Amino acid sequence: MAAQQSHACTGRVRPALALQRAAATAAARRPHSLAARVTCGGAGKQNVLVVGGGGREHALSWKLAQSPSCGTLYVAPGNAGTELEPNMVSLPLLNTSDHKQVITFCREKGIDFVMVGPEQPLVEGLVDSLEAAGVTAFGPTAAAAQLEGSKAFMKNICRKYNIPTAQYETFSDPASAKAFITQCGAPIVVKTSGLAAGKPCKGVIVAATLEEAYQAVDDMMVNNTFGSAGATIVVEEFLSGEEASLFAFIDGESCTPLVGAQDHKAVGEGDTGLNTGGMGSYSPAPVLTPEIAQQAMEQLVIPTARGMCAEGTPFRGVIFAGLMIKDGQAKLLEHNVRFGDPECQSLMVRLQSDLLESLLAQCRGEQIQLEWSADPSLTVVLAAKGYPGAYAKGGAIRNLQAVTGAKVFHAGTAMRDGQVVSTGGRVLGVTATGKDVLEAQQKAYAAVDQIDFPDGFCRRDIGWRAVARLRAQQTA
Repeated sequence: MAAQQSHACTGRVRPALALQRAAATAAARRPHSLAARVTCGGAGKQNVLVVGGGGREHALSWKLAQSPSCGTLYVAPGNAGTELEPNMVSLPLLNTSDHKQVITFCREKGIDFVMVGPEQPLVEGLVDSLEAAGVTAFGPTAAAAQLEGSKAFMKNICRKYNIPTAQYETFSDPASAKAFITQCGAPIVVKTSGLAAGKPCKGVIVAATLEEAYQAVDDMMVNNTFGSAGATIVVEEFLSGEEASLFAFIDGESCTPLVGAQDHKAVGEGDTGLNTGGMGSYSPAPVLTPEIAQQAMEQLVIPTARGMCAEGTPFRGVIFAGLMIKDGQAKLLEHNVRFGDPECQSLMVRLQSDLLESLLAQCRGEQIQLEWSADPSLTVVLAAKGYPGAYAKGGAIRNLQAVTGAKVFHAGTAMRDGQVVSTGGRVLGVTATGKDVLEAQQKAYAAVDQIDFPDGFCRRDIGWRAVARLRAQQTA
């Protein structure tokens, strides 16, 4: 296996509107490339399975279903939003952690293409299992998904291949971690190395004091607040600046930048309070200028692709680089091996290309041309009261059918006796577009105010940085 995957990586950047590559030559040179996975994708309808049940998966399914070449589209497990869509089938009983069950379903339903949305099934090797069964799947293998599954692995890649990131050390015992924290001082960042999806702050604590940092170490390594994800931790320097998200398609040696976005991780307005999975997003992100995006591709994304190739674990799929930008330069906060949530919702409403055909062409090693609306988009997340801490489930959500001027993507929802109810911390993503970010913001909040969800809350300042920049430009 390692010998087959040890092809050279040139790290070429492809223009955002064209991926230029000779498919036959690439497939012959790289037997484990995405091109080698495709067994279909010609004329006719493609039956599609989307794995996941969050807002990201609702948005991906919504966009995939718009393709003229999309046949029956299944979402497993899906949510109330996918269940209410007229052109997709939700599968709440399909256990996507059981790879044999998923493969059997794909064979029975003639699934031509699988889009794996969340990080957990990618880390667990669902793409590997599907590939072995001859089912085309978009996403990295388990070995490549370590970029997100293990923060220690990702940081070690950065160190080995000179990728600008926060200085750090990894620890497997709390005493050593605390000694390092004492040496470094605060503020400082403490992270679980493993995945902490669904856990408080997603396993990332930005400690303002030494006491907060020590407590974070104890929570992760002694109190097992994050389970096995906290067996190893990463302690790193605090980076100041403005965050942004950069997305790119990676196929071994080829890197195709998409568009950028910015999300709001903090639960409170003004970006205060505990970190969450994301309380809102918008695209594009003005802070991510073309010059900074180019620098991020050249110094952060391409070296990662090269490094993964050199390690014998080439990455293929979409990579989501979390950036910290200061003084016109980007440093890498983290790599994610899937579309962001809620960034994906903001991206999908701007995407004008056929997503299904684009992904199939990417898989076959053919040229792709992605076109994006120039109109900005903005997503406001409605969350259950108490999130990211303990929150109630089962709250009724009404008046969704009356929403105008925005698309409502569901996340933690389900149908119970014909009623949409909340089942998770992040419940809905209300996404709107506009001629500028201010109009998108106004339309999104107007739609939010049409929804009757007494058990929910939202931030009222999503997009505030971009809106402030716009107003400064208008008054200059």
